[in-house]
Amino acid sequence: MLLKKITAGAAAVLTAVALTACGGDTGTGESPAPSVAETAFEAGTTMAKLNEAQKITIGTKFDQPLFGLMGPDGTPVGFDVEIGKLVAAGLGIPADKIEWVETVSQNREPFIQNGQVDIVVATYTINDTRKEVIDFAGPYYIAGQSFLVAKGNPAGITSPQDLGDNVICTVTGSTSEKNIKEFTDNVITVDKYSDCLEPIRNGTAQALTTDNVILAGLVDQNGDEFEVTPDTFTEEPYGIGLKLGDDEFRGFINDTLQASFDDGSWAAAWEATAGTVLPTPEPPTIDRY
Repeated sequence: MLLKKITAGAAAVLTAVALTACGGDTGTGESPAPSVAETAFEAGTTMAKLNEAQKITIGTKFDQPLFGLMGPDGTPVGFDVEIGKLVAAGLGIPADKIEWVETVSQNREPFIQNGQVDIVVATYTINDTRKEVIDFAGPYYIAGQSFLVAKGNPAGITSPQDLGDNVICTVTGSTSEKNIKEFTDNVITVDKYSDCLEPIRNGTAQALTTDNVILAGLVDQNGDEFEVTPDTFTEEPYGIGLKLGDDEFRGFINDTLQASFDDGSWAAAWEATAGTVLPTPEPPTIDRY
């Protein structure tokens, strides 16, 4: 699929999306507020409609420490949330005009298709099956699937090849479920990754599997109860989901992401959120399919 040429108005946004301060942990799980772009978009585009409405609805997770976690003030915080704010700022929409909607792994595509959200930024792995019904901008981060186990790893799980009879927990409808079922049938599924912690505590399951960054957030949130095994066995490119066929909007988001890679705002968003636990990676290469 070829991208349509982005409009001059949309291109002008790219120079306007920059953080008002450099990176560093603010202690709130948020990076400094992005500068809100002032620009005009071609009439009839999604960008123009959202800019005129001065509102964007973004789906994200509310239970993913470091990426998307509901804060005490009722607003989610995390790296995915900061990426959503960067897109909104590029559209000329301030953060307080974003409507955040909780999405879980199994409802992300329906929410996009039904128009319940404008975009989804929710540890959302880009894959060909999903691209049959929605489009993706990005990736904006590359994760890898691993295991969360009880502290000390009593079951001795180090890779998919040595799972044996151990029961593995993951989320219904996730890429992680599909991946782990290639190695074992001893899988239980739940609605949210955090729902797997109690089965590990009580011995119903021996491990949770999903992307290593999600697991790191859960370990960080739960003291010394759990640990993450060091190796990964997949490559998970995280993208921003949007309605299928909206090439101009996808091009705009891709260009906005690239601008954030180049001007340091992506790194500042990482360091204020996931970077409080994990090292800062290099930005990925955007796939302009």
